[in-house]
Amino acid sequence: MKTFLFACVHNAGRSQMSAAFFNLLADPAKARGISAGTEPGPRVHPEVVVAMNEVGIDLSGVTPQLITPTMAGEVNYLVTMGCGAVCPIIPKVRREDWPLEDPKGKPIERVREIRDDIKRRIEELAERFEVKAVPAGGQKRSDAAR
Repeated sequence: MKTFLFACVHNAGRSQMSAAFFNLLADPAKARGISAGTEPGPRVHPEVVVAMNEVGIDLSGVTPQLITPTMAGEVNYLVTMGCGAVCPIIPKVRREDWPLEDPKGKPIERVREIRDDIKRRIEELAERFEVKAVPAGGQKRSDAAR
């Protein structure tokens, strides 16, 4: 099984949305998504909780977490969220950076745009790594949800 780490500074917005969408779309037998930050905040940003609730994902009980050496040792792939010089680097792990705007304090309309951009990127990532779930009936989860 592959482990994908979605990381940003505070682990309170972009990385939380990314891991939630990844775990919704990926086959749990093939991959899992986790999220963490270099300086975790006290909670997921309220505007992110609202935007994700609109698509049926509840992040209200999620607590931001620190990237630990143990966590880093389990990771096969790292996706950073445009955090610049403070983005984590894990030796020998493939990494890509998504230059995403931080949703903190943004109007809900802008948070929805960021959320939808993240979902599109996650769908592409799951396809690229061939970890997208195919539920009974043969339709991929994202196709069935449309």
